[in-house]
Amino acid sequence: MKNLVLLGGGYGNMRIMSHILPNALPKDYSLTLVDRMPYHSLKPEFYELAAGTKSDKDIRMNFPDSPRINTVYGEITEIDLDDQIVSVGNTKIDYDELVIGLGCEDKYHNVPGAEEHTFSIQTLSKSRETFHHISELPNGAKVGIVGAGLSGIELASELRESRSDLDIYLYDRGERILPRFPEKLSRYIEKWFKKNDVTVVPNSNINRVEDGRIFNNDIPEDVDLVVWTAGIQPVDIVRNLPVDISKSGRVILNQYHQIPTYKNVYVVGDCAELPHAPSAQLAEAQGDQIADVMKLQWQGKPLPEKMSEIKIQGFLGSLGEKQGFAYIMDRTVTGRLASILKSGVLWLYKYHNG
Repeated sequence: MKNLVLLGGGYGNMRIMSHILPNALPKDYSLTLVDRMPYHSLKPEFYELAAGTKSDKDIRMNFPDSPRINTVYGEITEIDLDDQIVSVGNTKIDYDELVIGLGCEDKYHNVPGAEEHTFSIQTLSKSRETFHHISELPNGAKVGIVGAGLSGIELASELRESRSDLDIYLYDRGERILPRFPEKLSRYIEKWFKKNDVTVVPNSNINRVEDGRIFNNDIPEDVDLVVWTAGIQPVDIVRNLPVDISKSGRVILNQYHQIPTYKNVYVVGDCAELPHAPSAQLAEAQGDQIADVMKLQWQGKPLPEKMSEIKIQGFLGSLGEKQGFAYIMDRTVTGRLASILKSGVLWLYKYHNG
């Protein structure tokens, strides 16, 4: 019996399972799913858990209910690509084919004190911890959010609706929010923040963090709590694999999403070096192609000379419960419609995944 092992129950591996179960996985194969949690987490919604507007039961789902899935829960401690063994604590799992989808962690850019003195929304557990500390802040406390990308924007707006009594500061490295996208989008978001008393600090450079204090361009500012949303990188165990790694720490792959020196190993999601920014949408698109490659190989059919280009349609963001923003197929959408679109996409995802 051969064993296909999926590391991580994120968007990419969920998509692969949806394509190969129940019938495409060969009868002489078993499937082993390894994750630290006994459920699939909706990572793009973690900011709501941290802000206190949703409970964790609203942002998690069961894994597919199939007798062909063997689940192993725990922290992965080693990936031995030569001997084809994955270690989960004291448990050893042999594999014939492997998909690495272990996601990412915060990137602190060597800022002294950032890892020790800031909170995170990169995992469900860390988002819970962040919520716990935010919920205990007194009236008038100052919360600093470092990084005004999509995660920072959504966290700041959601936290404002959850805690009207807090002073919220969003530190942005750029001249304006989301500078790579149309100025109309930036102006809409900045207008919402101004109306709702969220202070955006442009041209920020947080170069040190201490307990109760951050340094912006070397100037100290008192702050009661800091959440770090200023960059991500693949998890440590992936960054240290004996394979070609890009400058961003991601695994360099061939066009079939395989490690060139270990073609029975695929990498999906945040750990893969791709010409797009990491996202759930990208991981799903990549999962589609990995499933197609696997099925062709299982059937003994040749792989295509060239894989189709992965195209990302855009992104959706929330500004609290009723407003939002989107950039879809080179078009900007703002307001209630964008919020409805995002809610609809989330509903469809939950519906199609049980």
